[in-house]
Amino acid sequence: MDILLNHLIPHPVREIPHEDSDIWEAGSVLLEKGKTYLFTAPSGKGKTTLLSILYGTRNDYAGKVSVDGRDISTFDDLEWSQMRKHHFSTVFQGLELFDELTAMENIMVKNRQTGYYSAAVIGELASVFDISHHLERPAGFMSYGQKQRVAIIRALCQPFSFLFADEIFSHLDTDISETIFSVVASECQKRSAGLLFTALHEPSSFSFDVKYRI
Repeated sequence: MDILLNHLIPHPVREIPHEDSDIWEAGSVLLEKGKTYLFTAPSGKGKTTLLSILYGTRNDYAGKVSVDGRDISTFDDLEWSQMRKHHFSTVFQGLELFDELTAMENIMVKNRQTGYYSAAVIGELASVFDISHHLERPAGFMSYGQKQRVAIIRALCQPFSFLFADEIFSHLDTDISETIFSVVASECQKRSAGLLFTALHEPSSFSFDVKYRI
């Protein structure tokens, strides 16, 4: 599976300077399954917008986005549902957790649909991510950094060809970020999946196949 961008430009981005962007109105940009991609830009330049377009939750753009040669603007609701169930997983910048549910319940909302991980594997991930002692705590009472870790585990609880990771370490320190990135990169490698990772600045301790400025 691959994703091809052709002269893509979100309507809101037209109103701000983007001449130095490697993505916006940049001709053809190919995103291939199995490769890791870093997208950097200051706030307001469209990092979240890009991932939202690829995930099908925004359609306010000019240009074309194709998945395996198919224009995503032609996907109906059922096709998007299947794409998000089998091929696209995401860690939203806003996380989209249910505050009234516990951390484990938030994870299981996804895992019950997919049956992707056993409870033991989820427990192992929680331990590596240093949130095992928070799994029975309502998400609404967790710190933002703890919530980020829950959202990352939840995103891993499904098959995917691409993982969209939108500033997922914004509230985490360097050590735990490095640990989690290693796990995420390993999971993508196991699945021969692509990783689309956004950040304000290039992380010095992470390695990517391709780097783009937005």
